[in-house]
Amino acid sequence: MRIFGLIGYPLTHSFSHNYFKEKFRREIITNTSYELFPISDIKEFSTLIATHPNLLGLNVTIPYKEQIIPFLTELEATAKIIGAVNCIKIKHSLSGQVSLKGFNTDAYGFSQSIKPFLKNHYRKALILGNGGASKAVEYALKKTGIETIKVSRNAKSKPYKADFLYSELTKEIIQSCQLIINTTPMGTFPDIHNYPQIPYEHLTTKHFLYDLVYNPEETEFLKRGKLNGAKTMNGINMLKLQADKSWKIFNLQD
Repeated sequence: MRIFGLIGYPLTHSFSHNYFKEKFRREIITNTSYELFPISDIKEFSTLIATHPNLLGLNVTIPYKEQIIPFLTELEATAKIIGAVNCIKIKHSLSGQVSLKGFNTDAYGFSQSIKPFLKNHYRKALILGNGGASKAVEYALKKTGIETIKVSRNAKSKPYKADFLYSELTKEIIQSCQLIINTTPMGTFPDIHNYPQIPYEHLTTKHFLYDLVYNPEETEFLKRGKLNGAKTMNGINMLKLQADKSWKIFNLQD
């Protein structure tokens, strides 16, 4: 039995398990399973690998996209630049050695999902959050020539990881950044009433709000954007695209 899976914590409402289960059924992929591996501490990762010899690939979600890197044997070039990993290809040698190569498919999923909406020629984007997902989004946007500004709610992260705190956002900043991406888990089910604290009253019909959260389908962040005339999009297409990219990586013959 070939085993693939997802690590993170918590994984109660994971999209990946059902997505891959349905993919295996639809494409008649046999002798293969996709499992959830909720680990409450990244130190549990080594035990997971040692006790699952049939494990051939893993996706990585919050909060381990950055913490996983020291445990890996190798980083693909894009993952190294971004500094975050959400896909691991696992190889087992005949001698018992295990090779763990990290990739980032979040950047691919995000860039492909948002591409149709970039015809409006956004020049500057506001990225909410400073975790692993925000790094992938920042990388993808910069590749298209879009300037990025990062916002964090954690004072200690400034000035090293974020340009502004939420409390520092002004009308001028909001109006100069017509593309706003939420890369935080705020608003994810069941905490659906939570949302990033930006001054929504300064949004206009020229704004586009993108939320990496997909459950619920319309987060409070997107609702508040829509009430002020902004175009909105959730993260479900990004998730599907990065998952399909991960599957191709898992099955690469190299």
